[in-house]
Amino acid sequence: MDKHATPAHAMQQPVFALPDHHVATLRGRDAMAFAQAQFMSDVDALADGHWQWSGWLTPKGRVIALFALLKIDAETIHLVLHDTDPGDFAAQLQRFVFRSKVAIETGAMDVGGAFETHAEAEGARAGITPGAIVLDFGGEGGARALWIGQQLQAGDDADARNRWIAFDLVHGLPRLVVSQTGQWTPQQLSLERLRAYSIRKGCYPGQEIVARTHFLGQAKRGLALFECDAPLEPGQAIDDGGRSAGTIVATANAAGKPLALAVLPLDPPATAPATEGHRLYPAELRGGLAR
Repeated sequence: MDKHATPAHAMQQPVFALPDHHVATLRGRDAMAFAQAQFMSDVDALADGHWQWSGWLTPKGRVIALFALLKIDAETIHLVLHDTDPGDFAAQLQRFVFRSKVAIETGAMDVGGAFETHAEAEGARAGITPGAIVLDFGGEGGARALWIGQQLQAGDDADARNRWIAFDLVHGLPRLVVSQTGQWTPQQLSLERLRAYSIRKGCYPGQEIVARTHFLGQAKRGLALFECDAPLEPGQAIDDGGRSAGTIVATANAAGKPLALAVLPLDPPATAPATEGHRLYPAELRGGLAR
């Protein structure tokens, strides 16, 4: 067996493939400094073998990509990208490398998930096993483990993938399709719930907008979770008594129950919200996914 292949006995339950997740790796002497300068979380605060939610913003403070950022050591950082093309992401990021001693690598690792705990992964501490790395992606809704590795032995399970996406939404992790990237600030996506951005660490693209919004109390909108009796699509408008009240940014459909995360004013709508004639039923966002 390849020395990088994940041994089957390392998995407590069958691991299913997550083809909409990809790993980009920053490697080199300046990997930490480059990540600290580009991404919205405080990378310098991470210990080796730990991870945090993070993202990359436009200069106007809009979210281009969300990811789990894992520090292996001072010269190696893995980014587990959600719904982002790794080649496009790496090409855009490469434009800012300049003279930094850092290489951006993609395509070397597979990603899978399992609804289980793992003895070596807890909270922000990663489980680094022979041939694979495991992250604790669990929250109040239960246990989850995300696996990354070369030649990962992961099966194809569409129902499990839908359940995984629904878990993300219920815990306030927006899954942003292409039409929703570059549209929303971290505050509009309520990413403070995940501790995914820093307002004090210093400069990074979009930092001025993020800090000004925070310190001047200008955050007017945030995430809300809804259930519906019909399938939903990102980009659909939400009506409040005939007026546009917000926008659906992420959707899921697990066990026949359509879910949606929407950006809405922080003051709740005066009437029952709806989209394209279908009533939306407010649901409570769960916690426990912050790292």
